[in-house]
Amino acid sequence: MLGQRIVTALILLAIIVPAIFFAAPWVWGVVSLAMLCAGALEWGRLMHAPRQGLMLAAGLAAAGALYLVWRGHLAQAPAPAMAAIVCAGSLAFWLSVALVSLARVQRTGPGMAIGGLVLGAAWLSLYELRLESSLMLVSAMALVWLADIGAYFFGRTLGRHKLAPRVSPGKTWEGAAGGAVVVLTVAAGVALLWPSLATHVYSSHLISHLGWVAAALALLLLTALSIVGDLYESLLKRVAGVKDSGRTLPGHGGVLDRVDALLPTMPACLLLLQLLR
Repeated sequence: MLGQRIVTALILLAIIVPAIFFAAPWVWGVVSLAMLCAGALEWGRLMHAPRQGLMLAAGLAAAGALYLVWRGHLAQAPAPAMAAIVCAGSLAFWLSVALVSLARVQRTGPGMAIGGLVLGAAWLSLYELRLESSLMLVSAMALVWLADIGAYFFGRTLGRHKLAPRVSPGKTWEGAAGGAVVVLTVAAGVALLWPSLATHVYSSHLISHLGWVAAALALLLLTALSIVGDLYESLLKRVAGVKDSGRTLPGHGGVLDRVDALLPTMPACLLLLQLLR
């Protein structure tokens, strides 16, 4: 299993790294769109509606392809505004999830329409952040990875109080706090050690425009959203009675298992970035 995970990870890196750093932005747009279309198929399976999942994936692929053409050649000025509207809708959904669904641990059936909003907004954000710069995109995604790493190690060593035991028994409040500490510590370190990167590093960009206190609050919100995305996908899997969202990535499960925390955070990252213009 470990060998399978390593091989899959190496293949993904061989595709994703060149697409982000060395290719034109539209290449990353196509690669990320393909990944989220696979996630749409998994979404349909979690809803016990594979045919609707196929329709969702096809619709997402068509809409994404049209957006790539429109964004690149036809009408660049309105695109950020449209992306902001979509991201705001997605963020409203995720905040409602945090306040209602997870708090009450209700059985949830978001359906294909919400799946389209969630996956579409995530893809728009990944593409628009890449248009800003490769480093802006990667540094935004790194916030999620840092939160996850911090939550894992702090949860393993200090975790005592369960965060959502009926949804994901392994997650603890101590782990969540540890993830936030790691995000804030790394963000502060990067901003202090490499101030010249403020234009391209997401957290440093927030600090330079908002100041330390407001930027810290924004980073805490993003960390919380990453946890919400992770827990929500766990809830969907629990309702569906499956361990993984799919078998798209051998050794890792499905695409949704790997991007669940990115789904709410990337739209929020893009929305914050656009509000600071």
